[in-house]
Amino acid sequence: MHLSLAFLMQILFGESSFGNLFYFLNCFLLYSLGLNCALGAEEMRPFIERIGVMTNSFIICYPNAGLPNTFGEYDESPEKMSKTLEGFAKDGLINLVGGCCGTTPQHIQAIAKAVQNHPPRQCSSLPLFPNHLLLSGLEPMRIGKETNFVNIGERCNVAGSRLFCRLIKEDKYDEALAIAKRQVENGAQILDINMDEGMLDGVKAMAQFVNLISSEPDICKVPLCIDSSNFNVILAGLKCNQGKAIVNSISLKEGEKDFVEKARLVKRFGGAVVVMAFDEEGQATEIDRKVEICERSFRILVDEVGFNPNDVIFDPNILTLGTGMEEHNEYGINFIKSTALIKEKCRGCRISGGVSNISFSFRGNESVREAMHSVFLFHAIKAGMDMGIVNAGNLVVYSDIDPELLGLCESILWNSDSNATEKLLEYAQSHDKSEKKEEKEELWRSADVKKRLSYALVKGIDKWVVEDTEEARLLYDHPLSVIEGPLMDGMGEVGELFGSGKMFLPQVIKSARVMKKAVAYLIPFIEEANKELSVKAQTLPTVVLATVKGDVHDIGKNIVAVVLGCNNYRVIDLGVMCPTDKILQTAIQEKADIIGLSGLITPSLEEMIHVAKEMQRLKFDLPLLIGGATTSKQHTAVKIAPKYNMPVVHVLDASKSVFVCSALLDEKNRETYMEEVAEEYEDIREDHYENLKGRKYLSLQEARKQKLLLDWSSYTPKVPSFLGKKTFRKFDLQRLRERIDWKPFFDVWQLRGKYPNRGYPKLFNDPTIGSEAKRVFDDAMKMLDGIIANKELEANGVIGFFPANSKEDDILIWSPENGNRKTPIAVFHGLRQQGEKEVKGEAYLCLSDFVPPIDSGLTDYIGVFAVSAGFGCQKLVKRYEEDLDDYNVIMVKALADRLAEAFAEELHLLVRKKLWAYDSDENLPTEDLLSIKYKVRNQIRCV
Repeated sequence: MHLSLAFLMQILFGESSFGNLFYFLNCFLLYSLGLNCALGAEEMRPFIERIGVMTNSFIICYPNAGLPNTFGEYDESPEKMSKTLEGFAKDGLINLVGGCCGTTPQHIQAIAKAVQNHPPRQCSSLPLFPNHLLLSGLEPMRIGKETNFVNIGERCNVAGSRLFCRLIKEDKYDEALAIAKRQVENGAQILDINMDEGMLDGVKAMAQFVNLISSEPDICKVPLCIDSSNFNVILAGLKCNQGKAIVNSISLKEGEKDFVEKARLVKRFGGAVVVMAFDEEGQATEIDRKVEICERSFRILVDEVGFNPNDVIFDPNILTLGTGMEEHNEYGINFIKSTALIKEKCRGCRISGGVSNISFSFRGNESVREAMHSVFLFHAIKAGMDMGIVNAGNLVVYSDIDPELLGLCESILWNSDSNATEKLLEYAQSHDKSEKKEEKEELWRSADVKKRLSYALVKGIDKWVVEDTEEARLLYDHPLSVIEGPLMDGMGEVGELFGSGKMFLPQVIKSARVMKKAVAYLIPFIEEANKELSVKAQTLPTVVLATVKGDVHDIGKNIVAVVLGCNNYRVIDLGVMCPTDKILQTAIQEKADIIGLSGLITPSLEEMIHVAKEMQRLKFDLPLLIGGATTSKQHTAVKIAPKYNMPVVHVLDASKSVFVCSALLDEKNRETYMEEVAEEYEDIREDHYENLKGRKYLSLQEARKQKLLLDWSSYTPKVPSFLGKKTFRKFDLQRLRERIDWKPFFDVWQLRGKYPNRGYPKLFNDPTIGSEAKRVFDDAMKMLDGIIANKELEANGVIGFFPANSKEDDILIWSPENGNRKTPIAVFHGLRQQGEKEVKGEAYLCLSDFVPPIDSGLTDYIGVFAVSAGFGCQKLVKRYEEDLDDYNVIMVKALADRLAEAFAEELHLLVRKKLWAYDSDENLPTEDLLSIKYKVRNQIRCV
């Protein structure tokens, strides 16, 4: 008999373990999660928001009445506390709210009254992070399609590292921890821990080492892979692990019953699991057998045990090449091909493996082994391999492998040469490692200093970086030029190699260290150079820079800070792991002109979205700059910019930062630059959504449940000046001429000025297209003069106002004459948004939401119109076509188009001021009308 029990669990945790906790707890069916005590409502908000993006459970919020004063008492009034918590409810952050220390019955009464008209937080039944493997150490980790290859550090394995094994046997756990720390520093994103050795008590050693890791923040921030062939050792590790770990491994080797029992235990501990391609018949070596076993295991785990498919990781067995046995020659091909097939048949799974197995035949020759590893990974990752156990510090860049060695490694991997093993052995014997290294070192050290610095960055060599940086500094007028020149050139090459899959994250980290060391050496010289310029900091524009919360990468941000500082900007660098409230408070205190956010890891992108939303909520008016390795113009345009009404600009690299900041602070040309960015980002958004495939949708019923709710009791409809239809014939074209938006006209001719000469009439000053644009415009003016004088085009329009109500997604149009509210004369069928929202709690909108429902007791009104300025256009076109005058054919069509749009603007203006008169005092210039700065109809409060 199975019982379902409800229980309350109290957990004490620090801010840094938020992701760890919630990624782990999401493995279980939790009814609610929340916070109480410790903080006041205002201070608690960022933590409640963060919980909200990490769980689908109900959220509880019990803050104190502010922070305690010097006497330990709480001073926040019921009015202030309730107002703050009303903001929580209004933004859909909470389900259950109350008070803790310092709150009184008056506080609770005020809170209840403040939140009573707001709906509770909407909890989706959909997976929180669909298609992602969620892991955690002290920090959360998500692995999805957009994630690069994940390095699982291999050196904390007694079977794979003699040094680590000796240290564990000699009880030198501090030194063993140093190996783990180096693995993380060298780029390991997960740590594999294995204590399988005949002379070790594996259970005891595993428990002791995992416990020690938990006390080392630099190590335990990454998830662990608990690795053992003894399941009791695995259980010992799971019991001590503080996050969500990977279990390596289980298999069908002992039959289904054993497999299911172990899988259930792994699931009980909230772990992900590696499944080896073994069954009762033994290890799979052929493609069909690998796929068969993995598919069978997947179905058992998902259908019987209830595993999340994303928590299943297959190891289809990376087996050794170059053994001299012909039957082993296809092992590499079999792994790569089976990887693609397994991922196709087992949707959601991940693929891993022990990479060093592939080169086991060449033990003792590390250069050959490293080359084999890189060649194997280069192709396996393309086939779908997500992660692998590797020595994160010893991966050679694919494109840097000696061409002869690269060819041999490719041959042995793809079995394209029957003599590949013998040839690779001959290569290894004929290339003395030390001599080759010295020869290569001497060769690159003899190049000029610019090439030496670039080479050092790509290779991650910091041995000579200080002396080379000093030599380069003496060649330039300003030390900043060393950064902008050879150092940035080297980092550019690193970025290209990483992006093309020819360089892995560990090498990138090494490159960043070299860059950091060079920049650190140059900073004192840069500061001294700036002092000589006698710049007064208080008069300089201020930029607040920060690496967002959850991210510790700062090299790019530091370079931006240096570049801006050298260009007369006052830079407030908040460092790394900066929470939103610290960034925004600093911006206020320092009277910042611009805020810049940086990040390298994927979760940083979501944190940047959060910062933008908070800036909007708090009514900031500062430009927001976005930069960092994982950021992009597309992500900024699609995900971040729509959350904040002020300029949001993606800055590609440090060299662009000065231009962007200058443009945003240039009073004369600022609006033009902002318009250019806004238009470019709008184009990017349109392209993105047009090309978006495979988007998830809610059912129509579910979307309707989450519709926009408006408080119609506070709304009084404005009655138009007439009901029914009214026509406008032969509207004054001269009047419309004043309303023309010329930008689309120049778009027709593909004439677009560059900043700061963008937009009409500034594009006439553009050095490239300015003169041609002016010529075309003059031709247009001449033709327009003739059209108006000769009445060659006619503008006609019609407008109507009708009573209306909504019913679900439809807008019902009533007759304006007989008062009948039972049979509509027309129905406008609305389409409700069903695409799954990025932000929980956002309403799924339909036009009908903005019209009072039929049962509200209100009758509202709807306006419709149609205009055209094309009457007579075909006659003119035909005339020009007969003269084979394509230029004027296009010109007349373009002008008719502009006049029609101008007619729509003019008619809308008449509606606002006279015909509906909901803003009769409006007096805006044409440029503000075109920028949609006019008032919308009566605003209605959301429920």
